[in-house]
Amino acid sequence: MSEKIIKPSILPGFMELVPKEQILFNQMKDTIKTNYEKFGFLPIDTPIIEKSEVLLAKSAGETEKQVYRFEKGSTDMSLRFDLTVPLARYVAQHYSELEFPFKRYHIGKVYRGERNQKGRFREFYQCDIDIIGNNKLDIINDAEIPAVIYSTFKDLGFNEFTIKINNRKLLGGFFNSLDIEDITMVLRVIDKLEKIGPEKTKEELKLLEVEYENIERIISFIEIKGTNSEIIDKLKVLNIDNDRFNEGLKELETVVDYIKLFGVPEDNFKIDLTIARGLDYYTGTVYETFLDNHKEIGSVCSGGRYDNLASFYTNQKLPGVGISIGLTRLFYQLREAKIIEPKEFCLTKVLIIPMDGFLDEGVKLSNSLREMGINTQVYVEKSKIGKKFNYADKLDIPFAIVIGEEEAKEKVYSFRDMKTGEQEKLSVSQIADKLK
Repeated sequence: MSEKIIKPSILPGFMELVPKEQILFNQMKDTIKTNYEKFGFLPIDTPIIEKSEVLLAKSAGETEKQVYRFEKGSTDMSLRFDLTVPLARYVAQHYSELEFPFKRYHIGKVYRGERNQKGRFREFYQCDIDIIGNNKLDIINDAEIPAVIYSTFKDLGFNEFTIKINNRKLLGGFFNSLDIEDITMVLRVIDKLEKIGPEKTKEELKLLEVEYENIERIISFIEIKGTNSEIIDKLKVLNIDNDRFNEGLKELETVVDYIKLFGVPEDNFKIDLTIARGLDYYTGTVYETFLDNHKEIGSVCSGGRYDNLASFYTNQKLPGVGISIGLTRLFYQLREAKIIEPKEFCLTKVLIIPMDGFLDEGVKLSNSLREMGINTQVYVEKSKIGKKFNYADKLDIPFAIVIGEEEAKEKVYSFRDMKTGEQEKLSVSQIADKLK
């Protein structure tokens, strides 16, 4: 009696790719990594599993419900749900070993028990950068972050995208001037304006018991438009008598000036007073990045400035600024919208096809080519020559080398371009020159 065959499947909310898609995914990940390193960010990699008491020190409500938590023996542990909390623990733990400002990048998987729905993942890659200061961090660091975003998305192949920036102090000071007490809830409503529209925003503000006159002032304020310079000027002439507002305005003006100095064109960054970022710990500059022709995708990169990264783990004040790219979700959405398509189906540059009895020579040639940095594969199965060439075709391997008695003797090999079908006799050095 044969054993029961179990149907192969994976859990919902997890992404698994075929090789051609995985190549494209890895290329995007490598491009992000290259740009992070270009700006001086250093790599770290924290454990996927953390002690629950450490990981959940600050968490509550919906976040804690989404955490994968379990026990092994007497140890209570959880899978990391983002890369920020592990960073806070890391900096507090290694404080004496780090140089500040500490610029780190971290590309890794995180886990959330999300409700199963299309485009939402329970396991996904995040690509984070943060600049952490020791007690203080100059506002100019806030201007370098958009330069990293700009460089990264340009290298990913996008030209038309906008980095929207704002300042939480500016918003908070404005709400203070209106004597609004529950600023956090108002900010969360404002952050949804682009999704729900002005009328629905007014309704939600009314539910928060914001007075009618103040609702109108808020809508008028966040709808201030113009160039970056024009918006700054319009904010100045409001003459709002609030220290927090004026500090935020000064910071925003400084950040705008330095973003330009870092070489980001004004076509690619814009002050947007509706950008609030719902997360409570952002205290200054905030960012959201959108693809201009595909706004339905939503923000593709977001983050901001915070006052104290690791208050739950140390008495040291560690202000910082950073952003995150949710790579798995971004990749999925770009593929769904057919914005990106795999161009490489195989990483092998050349397939060596030995004739019967010449496998040893094929392996030796592959060794030589690999030593020269050329990705090389040897076809070792016994089959007809047509099937071997068909294998190269199906894998989209661009070149093939045939080795038979004549080639092995003269050390001059039949080199075929698989796209054109053209074939020529070349030495190892000539082949290397062609393939490099």
